[in-house]
Amino acid sequence: MKTQWKISPYLYILPAFVLLFLFRMIPVAMSLVIGFFEWGITGSGTFIGLKNYIAMFKDEVFWKSLSNTVWFVLMVVPTSILLPLFFANLLNQITKLKSLFRMMYFLPYVTSLVAVSIVWKIIFSEQAGLANHFLSLFGAAPLGWLSESTGIFKLIFGSGWPDWAGGPSLALCSIAIMTAWKSLGYNTILYLAGLQNISKDYYEAADIDGASKLRQFWNITLPLVSSTTFYVLIMTTISSFQAFSQVYLMTDKGGPLNSTKLIVYYIYERGFDALDMGYASAVALFLFVILLILTLIQMRGEKKVFY
Repeated sequence: MKTQWKISPYLYILPAFVLLFLFRMIPVAMSLVIGFFEWGITGSGTFIGLKNYIAMFKDEVFWKSLSNTVWFVLMVVPTSILLPLFFANLLNQITKLKSLFRMMYFLPYVTSLVAVSIVWKIIFSEQAGLANHFLSLFGAAPLGWLSESTGIFKLIFGSGWPDWAGGPSLALCSIAIMTAWKSLGYNTILYLAGLQNISKDYYEAADIDGASKLRQFWNITLPLVSSTTFYVLIMTTISSFQAFSQVYLMTDKGGPLNSTKLIVYYIYERGFDALDMGYASAVALFLFVILLILTLIQMRGEKKVFY
């Protein structure tokens, strides 16, 4: 039987394809080429071969930004999987006001990242921030284990209340906390959808066999939401490597002492502050290769995903 070819479906996707081609595919292709040039902001350059890549591997700031990014990803990704799964289990057991609670959890995700970054910068303020005010409540307790003068932060950091976003020891952790909180609602809703697709027959059979709640969670819930976990793992890893706005808004140019300078911010800094588009394109290509390799490694784990 001869298949009739229709043009109408392709016309529907044509506008989206044109935008994708103009604003994604062409810039990516150009960055691959520009990485081999000494390219300024004016749009003209001189071919220099692999000199940008050689300079990149000798650049201490590049390795510092890459190290910061790896630590940032290691903090954000597990948190963005474990906490949403925990809260999704709680929401799945709620029978009243379910829509209200789901909206409350999802609300941070639809809030502007710029607004969220500014609010969290205020929360983490050393002098007037809500975080240190909350810690002061425990420091005022009879034991005073969080006291500004003798508490745990004084022992660890050699100072009183921590400067969350302004101190080199906690600044990266502060940005990771905000990033994980921002994606909490979206990932929670994803896990909630996965939990509601699990048949109650499995849990009823487990109850009859005398399985504990913890064993039911380990042997039933986790395997049956593995597809959701797989999706969250890949998407969160990619988005964490591409974090930029929170660094730009919550820190002083990746400071202090480059402790929060992530790889994408470093690309921006070299491209638009130093006006060295060739070097920035070389770093961007290196980031692309890292993400490609990580995604391929993660895709090998798809065999263990239960759909």
